[in-house]
Amino acid sequence: MTQDPLNTSLADALAAGDEAGLPVPDTATPMVSRSLRLPLELDQAVRVAAEARGMAATTLMREFIEAGLAEITEETALVPLAEVRRLLASLATRHPAA
Repeated sequence: MTQDPLNTSLADALAAGDEAGLPVPDTATPMVSRSLRLPLELDQAVRVAAEARGMAATTLMREFIEAGLAEITEETALVPLAEVRRLLASLATRHPAA
Protein backbone atom coordinates (compact mmCIF):
# COMPACT_ATOMS: atom_id res chain seq x y z
CA MET A 1 0.00 0.00 0.00
CA THR A 2 1.46 3.34 -1.03
CA GLN A 3 1.34 6.06 1.59
CA ASP A 4 1.14 9.81 1.12
CA PRO A 5 4.76 10.80 0.25
CA LEU A 6 4.39 14.10 2.10
CA ASN A 7 3.68 12.29 5.35
CA THR A 8 6.24 9.48 4.97
CA SER A 9 10.02 9.55 5.24
CA LEU A 10 12.04 7.98 2.44
CA ALA A 11 13.40 5.38 4.87
CA ASP A 12 9.86 4.39 5.92
CA ALA A 13 8.71 4.19 2.30
CA LEU A 14 11.66 1.97 1.34
CA ALA A 15 11.19 -0.24 4.41
CA ALA A 16 7.54 -0.70 3.43
CA GLY A 17 8.60 -1.70 -0.07
CA ASP A 18 7.04 1.37 -1.67
CA GLU A 19 8.48 2.72 -4.92
CA ALA A 20 10.75 5.62 -4.00
CA GLY A 21 10.48 7.26 -7.42
CA LEU A 22 14.20 8.02 -7.53
CA PRO A 23 16.02 8.28 -10.88
CA VAL A 24 17.79 5.14 -12.07
CA PRO A 25 21.56 5.62 -12.55
CA ASP A 26 22.80 5.19 -16.13
CA THR A 27 25.89 3.27 -14.97
CA ALA A 28 26.91 0.71 -12.36
CA THR A 29 30.07 2.72 -11.60
CA PRO A 30 29.89 4.64 -8.30
CA MET A 31 29.57 8.35 -9.05
CA VAL A 32 30.32 11.58 -7.21
CA SER A 33 27.99 14.51 -7.63
CA ARG A 34 29.58 17.89 -8.45
CA SER A 35 28.01 21.29 -8.81
CA LEU A 36 28.96 23.11 -12.00
CA ARG A 37 28.05 26.63 -13.09
CA LEU A 38 27.49 27.00 -16.82
CA PRO A 39 26.35 29.97 -18.87
CA LEU A 40 22.68 29.50 -19.78
CA GLU A 41 23.44 29.22 -23.50
CA LEU A 42 26.07 26.52 -22.93
CA ASP A 43 23.71 24.55 -20.69
CA GLN A 44 20.98 24.74 -23.32
CA ALA A 45 23.38 23.62 -26.05
CA VAL A 46 24.49 20.63 -23.97
CA ARG A 47 20.87 19.66 -23.29
CA VAL A 48 19.97 19.89 -26.99
CA ALA A 49 23.02 17.82 -27.97
CA ALA A 50 22.25 15.21 -25.31
CA GLU A 51 18.61 14.95 -26.35
CA ALA A 52 19.65 14.49 -29.98
CA ARG A 53 21.82 11.56 -28.85
CA GLY A 54 19.11 10.09 -26.62
CA MET A 55 21.07 10.53 -23.41
CA ALA A 56 20.95 12.61 -20.25
CA ALA A 57 22.78 15.93 -20.28
CA THR A 58 24.93 14.83 -17.34
CA THR A 59 25.96 11.69 -19.23
CA LEU A 60 27.05 13.79 -22.19
CA MET A 61 28.93 16.17 -19.89
CA ARG A 62 30.72 13.20 -18.33
CA GLU A 63 31.69 11.95 -21.80
CA PHE A 64 33.00 15.42 -22.70
CA ILE A 65 35.11 15.50 -19.53
CA GLU A 66 36.43 11.98 -20.17
CA ALA A 67 37.35 12.95 -23.75
CA GLY A 68 39.06 16.13 -22.56
CA LEU A 69 41.09 14.25 -19.97
CA ALA A 70 42.05 11.60 -22.51
CA GLU A 71 43.23 14.36 -24.83
CA ILE A 72 45.70 15.70 -22.26
CA THR A 73 47.14 12.39 -21.07
CA GLU A 74 50.00 10.63 -22.79
CA GLU A 75 48.34 7.21 -22.52
CA THR A 76 45.26 7.91 -24.61
CA ALA A 77 44.48 10.42 -27.30
CA LEU A 78 41.06 11.04 -28.75
CA VAL A 79 40.85 12.62 -32.16
CA PRO A 80 37.81 14.74 -32.97
CA LEU A 81 35.62 13.12 -35.62
CA ALA A 82 35.84 16.28 -37.75
CA GLU A 83 39.63 15.84 -37.91
CA VAL A 84 39.27 12.21 -38.97
CA ARG A 85 36.83 13.21 -41.71
CA ARG A 86 39.18 15.95 -42.96
CA LEU A 87 42.08 13.51 -43.09
CA LEU A 88 40.03 10.88 -44.93
CA ALA A 89 38.78 13.46 -47.41
CA SER A 90 42.33 14.66 -48.10
CA LEU A 91 43.52 11.08 -48.58
CA ALA A 92 40.63 10.36 -50.94
CA THR A 93 41.51 13.34 -53.16
CA ARG A 94 45.18 12.34 -53.26
CA HIS A 95 44.46 8.70 -54.01
CA PRO A 96 41.16 8.49 -55.94
CA ALA A 97 39.55 5.07 -56.19
CA ALA A 98 40.26 3.29 -59.45
